[in-house]
Amino acid sequence: MHCPFCQNPDTKVIDTRISDDGHSIRRRRECPKCGGRFSTMETAMLLVKKRSGNVEQFDRNKVISGVRKACQGRPIDEESLKHLGQQVEESLRAQGIAQVPSEEIGKAILKPLRELDEVAYLRFASVYQNFEGLEDFQHAIDELRVEDRA
Repeated sequence: MHCPFCQNPDTKVIDTRISDDGHSIRRRRECPKCGGRFSTMETAMLLVKKRSGNVEQFDRNKVISGVRKACQGRPIDEESLKHLGQQVEESLRAQGIAQVPSEEIGKAILKPLRELDEVAYLRFASVYQNFEGLEDFQHAIDELRVEDRA
């Protein structure tokens, strides 16, 4: 790690702490050359493999944005959307793989979204699962009813 003050390539870690969410590490560093102190944040990179074959870094805000569209007009606050985004990211990271297919992100969204709002769940599922007609909606509604009774 280069010192941001004098660009010395050799810095010393003087303190390490795990963040509250458990997904990043904060390190306090000191430069032996100029004595400057600074902090760094280290996170494990989570990559998404798109259907096109492109690979990009996971972005929780994209999850929230997609779910927000499904929740439009529903009584769901921004804090609930942020919490859902965090749940999705945690479930993906828990799989322990560095590169996740985009389809897995959609699957990871469905369960917490269903718990949040069934109408938003149906809207999201209709796009994610490419519903083609009323039969697809009816099948999804029937599954919701069966799971509610269980």
